[in-house]
This record gives sequence, structure tokens and C-alpha cells, in this order.
Amino acid sequence: MKVIICGAGQVGWQIARHLSGEKNDVTIVDLNGDLIRRATDALDVQGIAGHASYPDILERAGARDADMIIAATQSDEVNMVTCQVAHSIFAIPRKIARLRAESYLTAIYSELYRRDHLPIDVVISPEREVAEAALRRIAAPAAFDTEYFLGGQAQLLGISLDADCPVLKTPLRQLTDLFSTLRALVVGIRREDTLFAPEPGDQLFPEDQVYVFSHVEDVNRTLEIFGKSTKKQERVVIIGGGNVGLAVAQALERREDRIRAKVIEKDRARAETAADALERTIVLHGDGLDVSLLEEANVDRADAVLALTDDDKTNLLAAVQAKLAGCPMAICLVNDPSLVPLMGALDIDAYINPRATTVSSILRHVRHGRVRNVYSIGDAEAEVIEAQVLSTSPMAGKRVQDIDFPEGALIGGVMKGGKVIRPHGDTRIEEGDVVAIFALAADVPEVERLLQVSIDYF
Repeated sequence: MKVIICGAGQVGWQIARHLSGEKNDVTIVDLNGDLIRRATDALDVQGIAGHASYPDILERAGARDADMIIAATQSDEVNMVTCQVAHSIFAIPRKIARLRAESYLTAIYSELYRRDHLPIDVVISPEREVAEAALRRIAAPAAFDTEYFLGGQAQLLGISLDADCPVLKTPLRQLTDLFSTLRALVVGIRREDTLFAPEPGDQLFPEDQVYVFSHVEDVNRTLEIFGKSTKKQERVVIIGGGNVGLAVAQALERREDRIRAKVIEKDRARAETAADALERTIVLHGDGLDVSLLEEANVDRADAVLALTDDDKTNLLAAVQAKLAGCPMAICLVNDPSLVPLMGALDIDAYINPRATTVSSILRHVRHGRVRNVYSIGDAEAEVIEAQVLSTSPMAGKRVQDIDFPEGALIGGVMKGGKVIRPHGDTRIEEGDVVAIFALAADVPEVERLLQVSIDYF
């Protein structure tokens, strides 16, 4: 497949890395020549320096015979014009655009998109993706990372293990025997900054971060087994009333099991906009780092604080202030992956990486064929790939124990006839089954070979 990626920033670079690693013909376009050189030096891609929306630049990038264009520059306008040029001049079959401005999104989802006036096949909104990720964190407050799979019947949980975790130093195969009815499986462990797929004899230790694939009905039991509270969230304080914070507050207002929220926003105009858009949520104008304002927001009585401003350091400090003021849980929005190691030292419970959520969302649409979901873990260290098994797949008709999985891959769940089961060694994978597989980044191409999906994108 021939793909043009417009924008060589963090999102564009990661998408290019994924697609070029799967032997696709990738050309990346960006106005910044340094970013292009970084991409071409590190990845098996071609690079063009220039305006992504200019027809002559797209011509040089090979738009005449491209199968897909992904417009992920920092400018909404450039992304929209790029898709229009790709459609009108080059007739590129599939066009994906990243858009941030709420005004564009509202218009596209209501009028432009419905009437097909703007030729964009898939719109990706980082703010909406991040807002949904924040809501997932609230739904599983004891997990630092979470995503749904298999039609919402299964959930990936990232759990940090404390010294009082009751299953420490227990071999994983013994956990399976002890909790034989538990539909959950440890698929990944991060220990001392190294992520790996565990063996049955591996044990768990304090400060490990484990990724567990669980049936949604067994999530609370799974968390309890790993020593985590399953207390329902009833009150939250949101620091940051911009697009992300506002989207989260609005979603909380729409929920049937209402969660009481308060929003703190430093910018007066944005605070007034948020107050006008929200019906039951209290909006406070002020600095989320101000201890007196946190006290006014009753952060000590809140179940969680969500620091969702557009500044990483403000989010980190606000989360620390909130926890010092008595809030039991803090969730941060962090763009810079180099800051993630500070989370443990600062006692921050969970973080949301906008780049990872956006990359995962784009990959879901790029791999549209038999792949139903793709979730990027950490700094693109691993993926969980959900896909339907084809008759031509090397997996079809084989028992799990007989499938030649790469060392860094584990099957976390299987859906047969609409029912999700925990896979065992003697579980037979049949054509039409849907599987969810955890795979380290280096092993993703081999997993896709097993699934026979890399050639079926759209």
C-alpha cells in the first residue's frame, strides 16, 4: 500500500514508523526539513520538504498512485485543504485528517460531513480521543491505563503493583490455577523501564506495572486480586476548562450514574465559555496550582482530580498539589514521554498520552479490514491488536499452544460466537473468531502475518 503522511511531528512520525515497518510504501511530507531528515534517517520512508496542501508537493510525494493520505499537520486548515486537493486533483481513495478546533468538528459532524461537502473519510479529534481516555480512567480508577476490546466485553488494565499486593512472588501459572474461574490474563509486564511479555513461570514484584486483559464482568475482581480498590468515583475536580476538560465535563453530565464535577480554569474567557456550555457543573476561575482555590473546590473530598491543561508541567504540579491537599487519586495529561518516569516519584496514579491515543485511533482506521482495534501502549512500545481470524491465517484450526507466536506476543482474549473467553493452551482458534493479541513493537509484523491482515487495509 502506498501512503502519504502529511506532518512529521510526533503523531506523523509514529504512524510512519508503524506503516513503514509493515513494508508499506510511505512518503512523509512536512515544511520542516529537519523533521523530514529525522524521519528518513530513522525510518524506511521517503521524505518531501514543503507545504502539504500544495498540489506540486503532493505530486512529488506520489499522490497520483497513492492509496491513502493521512493529514496530521499542526494546522486544521492545512489538513482540510490537503484532503480536498487529494480528492479533487489526485482522486486518492482514502483520506484521514486530524482536526482540533471544536467549530470545525461540530460543522463536519453535522453539515459538511453529512452532505459530503468536505472529502474526508475519517476525522480524528485528539481532544475527543483524550477526553474518552480520561473517562475510561475514571471508570477504572485503580488502573493507570485502560482500553476496551471485543465489542466492549473485554478490557485492558494497566495496574501498578504495590508492596502489599497479595499475589506478589506468585508464578503466573499458579495464579491461573488459584483463580480458575477468573477471565483475566497478564499479557505484559514493565519492570525497571523494560516491557516484556511474561512466561507462565514469571513472578510479580513490587513496583511492577502489569497489563491485564480481563472480561468486563471480572474487572472489579481482577483489581481486588491485585490489591486495588474498586470504589466508585462520585466527585471529580477537573483542572483545565479547554477543549479536553470541557468535553470530559460534558460527558460526565450526560452519564446516568451522575458524577459531580467541578472545573478550574485559569483563563477567564475559557472559564466563561465552559460555564455557559455546562448545566450542572460548577466552574471556578483561577489557577489550579492555587492551594486556596483547590480547597474552595473541596479537592480533599473529591475521589479524583484530572489535570487536563495544555501544559505538561502545570498538570504534574497541579496533580501533586491536589494529592497533598488530600485527594486520593490524580490523573495527568502528559504530552512529553520523557516526563512519564516522574509519575511514580510524584505519586501520580495515571496519565494520558495524547500522542498514543491519537496514533491508536488513526491505526484503527488505517487497518480497517479484518483488524477491528489497535491500541498503542506506552511510548509505542507495544500494541494490542484485535482482529478477526481468516481461513487463510496460519492460526486457523490450531490450538493456542501449537501457534508459533513470537516471544513478545501473547493472546489475551478470544471471542467465539459473540462470547468472550480466556484462552488456554488447548483453546482452538477457528475461522471467524476474534482475537486480541498483545505484541511488543518489534513483533507486530509477525503477529500480522499470523493474522493475515497487513494486506487488507480498506
